[in-house]
Amino acid sequence: RWVKFFSYSTSGASLVLVPQILMKTGLGVQSFALQAAFCGVVGFFTFLTPVLLHLFTKGYVVRLYHNPDRDTYTAVTYNVFLAEKRTVFHQKQVRIPQVTKMFTTFYADKMGLLVNPDLFSIPQDFNHLMGYDKPFSFHTEVDPADKS
Repeated sequence: RWVKFFSYSTSGASLVLVPQILMKTGLGVQSFALQAAFCGVVGFFTFLTPVLLHLFTKGYVVRLYHNPDRDTYTAVTYNVFLAEKRTVFHQKQVRIPQVTKMFTTFYADKMGLLVNPDLFSIPQDFNHLMGYDKPFSFHTEVDPADKS
């Protein structure tokens, strides 16, 4: 949360300071191409950095609650405006990607979520969430008649 807040605040500060820098350095009087290049570089870091930061961290689970009676989980993440967003899902909706993704531990329905397994105080809770406590089968879900 603080990293996103810092990114937003530095972007806001650069929006305030860039016009001052243009006028004080005399860059505002120079050619249009020089102004466009300077504003393009500053604009790239001002707008793209917070957007990329949000895209990478939108699925990071800050807190995860388990309701054992209904076997549902509530994942708490942060949205663009740094407000908490709660996603409720059932353990049956958890799908582990076939190929490990950098910012996704599992999918809850269609939303990719990233959890840190080391933060689980009881490792069996993580195993149940991921479905590791279910019986293992060597059979794949692919129908052999579909081979071509």
